[in-house]
Amino acid sequence: MSKVTLTFCAGKDRRLTWVRKDEDYVADFCLVSRRALDDFEYKVFRYHFLLGADWRLCCRQMKIDRGTFFHAVYRVEQKLGRIFRDLEPYSLYPLDEYFGGAIRKAAPPSTPFVTELPKPPVAPPLLKIA
Repeated sequence: MSKVTLTFCAGKDRRLTWVRKDEDYVADFCLVSRRALDDFEYKVFRYHFLLGADWRLCCRQMKIDRGTFFHAVYRVEQKLGRIFRDLEPYSLYPLDEYFGGAIRKAAPPSTPFVTELPKPPVAPPLLKIA
């Protein structure tokens, strides 16, 4: 499926290790999905997303109507999207973080950009002479 690559890793003894990143990603993707979904949602996920069945075949195999199927698909997408993004220590999305690109860190506290305008010159008050 993929080639073996030599990758840097953290540790005392070894600085390099051989990995198959594509297989690791697929395994993490499937295991996280299995843990996060209940039985019905995982069945929808497996038939529709992993096996590539269209909605008609999924509805026929699971004996559900079209509305129930699409509501389940939307729930699965929402649930897994959030989990893949928030997974620690390495999220499954975005892919560049998983495959060794830039690692997302907490955003630095943003300080609002404020420009102070010069104060206009103030004339002394006028005196009333009656």
